[in-house]
Amino acid sequence: MKTFDLFDSRVSYSSMDDNTMLSLIEMVRNGVKYSLFQAFAKTIPFSLSEWSTFLHISTRSMQRYQIEQRTFDALQSEKIVEIAILYKKGIEIFGNSTHFNAWLEAENIALGKVKPKKLLDSSFGINMINDALIRIEHGVLA
Repeated sequence: MKTFDLFDSRVSYSSMDDNTMLSLIEMVRNGVKYSLFQAFAKTIPFSLSEWSTFLHISTRSMQRYQIEQRTFDALQSEKIVEIAILYKKGIEIFGNSTHFNAWLEAENIALGKVKPKKLLDSSFGINMINDALIRIEHGVLA
């Protein structure tokens, strides 16, 4: 299986094929190392507290992960990867991170007047955001 760095900013969402997805599954199973997560997390405007909410762990636990340079478990790793994939897709659709970040922070009628960012703590929410991005990509109001 080829090595794939999802968190590499040069990697495009649209370049993900079946082999890439299998590599991501393997990454999730092995767990995302905190150092890799931290490198990715620095590129997006989510606070440690927000990540704690998204990953369903306490802020104190996140701090321990950082201090001990731990590896996230499979469930947390999967959420990190899902958010990373979604974030890359959003940047591709909006053209840059500034526009996508603004969209994440704005109440969205298509998402029940909820800020998309507030839905990142659930796979269902991530899927809703992904669906909204697909509609935007195809020119449908979202």
